[in-house]
Amino acid sequence: MSRRVLLCTMVLASSVRGLLLSRGMSSSMRLPQHNALSTLRMEADGPVCIVTGGSRGLGRAIALALGKEKCRVVVNYANSAAAAESVVEEIKALGGDGIAIQADMSTQEGIKSLFAQTAEAYTDPVGVLINNAGITRDTLVMRMKPAQWTDVIDTNLNGVFFASQAASKIMIKARKGRIVNVASVVGKIGNVGQANYAAAKGGVIAMTMSMAREFAPRGIQVTAVAPGFIESDMTAELPTEIVANVMKSIPAGRFGKPEEVAGLVKYLALDESAAYITGHCFNIDGGIAIGTC
Repeated sequence: MSRRVLLCTMVLASSVRGLLLSRGMSSSMRLPQHNALSTLRMEADGPVCIVTGGSRGLGRAIALALGKEKCRVVVNYANSAAAAESVVEEIKALGGDGIAIQADMSTQEGIKSLFAQTAEAYTDPVGVLINNAGITRDTLVMRMKPAQWTDVIDTNLNGVFFASQAASKIMIKARKGRIVNVASVVGKIGNVGQANYAAAKGGVIAMTMSMAREFAPRGIQVTAVAPGFIESDMTAELPTEIVANVMKSIPAGRFGKPEEVAGLVKYLALDESAAYITGHCFNIDGGIAIGTC
């Protein structure tokens, strides 16, 4: 479109809108926004990225970081539909594209549904998988009920395996792709009352290394990040004395921010300079687990 034609189109659209408003029509009755300006806006053309557990916390921060890079982000959620849709709207406002998909990451059926719905939404194959979905059922080992153990293992470990397996089958055909697993320093150093969580996250770290060895010859990178204490709704509710005690064990003297973890995940998932990194787990913990990298 020439500059002169574009200018005329913009002026005409503006004049028509002014005429409608002068006649008392509400803003909801204005012309659709498919004008010359919206035509010029760059469409999201980044890779299709699935973020499990993407409606809040770390998942939300990761989804937004990818959306800002014009990725097409699948925001997976279990129950928080409104929160997931809100994240999608934020992604679009940042210049990316997104869709919210409900799926239970603790079941193979839920994972199959997630990938099937993603394939329906986007013609391009999945290029990035962020395994972030996770739950806690904290209690001491002597008090832990079977369901508290299996619920955490099903979501935090089995879910990561089956989602990675589904993604790898797609990525192998394309001979490229990146999988980033959100683990935890608890999977390296343990924590009182979290034997189930530590076992799952430790398994994710070991699984990351094994998958990386299998998939690297096929052009797929598998990495993990291990956050320490990160600001969240849960940490905001902790008593002051507990926060003070935790801070003593963190050399940096503060909790991490979700955006800091998201920045590391974004780098591993998208950056060209990360193309030679695979099979490693990166601590992002303010130093609480120094020596475990």
